[in-house]
Amino acid sequence: PGEAAAERLLRKENETGVNSPFRLFSLSVPYLDRPPSPLEFYREWVSPNKPCIIQNAITHWPALKKWTSAYLREVVGPKVVSVAVTPNGYADAVFQDRFVMPEERQMAFMDFLDIVEKKVTSPNVFYVQKQCSNLTEEFPELVCDVQPDIPWMSEALGKKPDAVNFWLGEAAAVTSLHKDHYENLYCVISGEKHFLLHPPSDRPFIPYELYQPATYQVSEDGSFKIVDEKSADKVPWIPLDPLNPDLEQYPEYAQAKPLQCTVRAGEMLYLPSLWFHHVQQSHGCIAVNYWYDMEYDLKYSYYQLLDCLTKAMKVL
Repeated sequence: PGEAAAERLLRKENETGVNSPFRLFSLSVPYLDRPPSPLEFYREWVSPNKPCIIQNAITHWPALKKWTSAYLREVVGPKVVSVAVTPNGYADAVFQDRFVMPEERQMAFMDFLDIVEKKVTSPNVFYVQKQCSNLTEEFPELVCDVQPDIPWMSEALGKKPDAVNFWLGEAAAVTSLHKDHYENLYCVISGEKHFLLHPPSDRPFIPYELYQPATYQVSEDGSFKIVDEKSADKVPWIPLDPLNPDLEQYPEYAQAKPLQCTVRAGEMLYLPSLWFHHVQQSHGCIAVNYWYDMEYDLKYSYYQLLDCLTKAMKVL
C-alpha cells in the first residue's frame, strides 16, 4: 500500500503539478520591466519559487559601460586570480565515470584576458568562475562598479547575500546541469547567458548517480590527466546532458519539461533555489551573481520528500 501511494503521488505531481509549490503554469520565463518592491518580489516570485527575468534593475550600474577589456586590464591587470582550466570546457561535471573538477590555476588576470581575446592561443578552456564570493575576495577593485548586495532582495529576505561571484570566460565553458540551495540573482554585464532550467518537480525524471571525485591536472607535456581524490566521499551528480540527452539510458528524462531563456546585458535572472540549471554563454561574457541562502522551509521539505520518493521508486 505504501508503494502504491508513493507511485500515485508521483504520478499526480508529474501530470498536474497540483500538489507542487514549484510547478510553473507557463512554459516560458516571464519578464518584469522594472525591479519589484521587496513585498511584491517575495509574494509573487520567492514564495511560489518561480523564475523571472528582470529588466531595468541594474541599468544604473557603472559596470555596464566601464567593464571593457581595457578597463579590466587597467584596474585588475597583473593581479593573480583563480582560473578554472579544463581540456573540454566542463568544470564540475561527469566525465569518464568520474566527477571531475577543474585545475584551479593561479595566473595574472591580464594573461587570462589574452587567452579570452585570442591574443594567445591555447587548446584548453579558461573560465573565471570560483564560487567563493570571488568578486569581493579576488576582485574588490570592481565592487564599486556594481553593488555589494541587491537592496530590494536583501529586504525581501531579511539577509545579505552569502556570496557575490564574478564570471568571465570563453564560449566553450559550460556549466553542467545541477541545482543550488540559494536564491540566485544572476546579472549579465556584457554578452549573454543561455540557461536551460528545470523546476524541482522534474526531479523524478532527472538522473543522479554517485561518482568518484577527481581533478584535472596538467602533465609536463601540457596534456591533462584525471587524478582521483581517493580520500574524498563520492559525489552525487547528474550525468545527463540536457542539450543531447541519452534517452535510451535515461528514458524518464523525456517526461521532463525544460525551460530555456537567454539573459542579455543589463538583465537579471531570478533563479529560485532548488531549480536545476545548465548554462552556456557568449564568448567573453561577463556576469555577477548574488547568492542568498534559501529558507529551509516547506519548499525544502517538499523537495526532500520528492527526492526520497524518486529514490524509493528506483529500487522497487
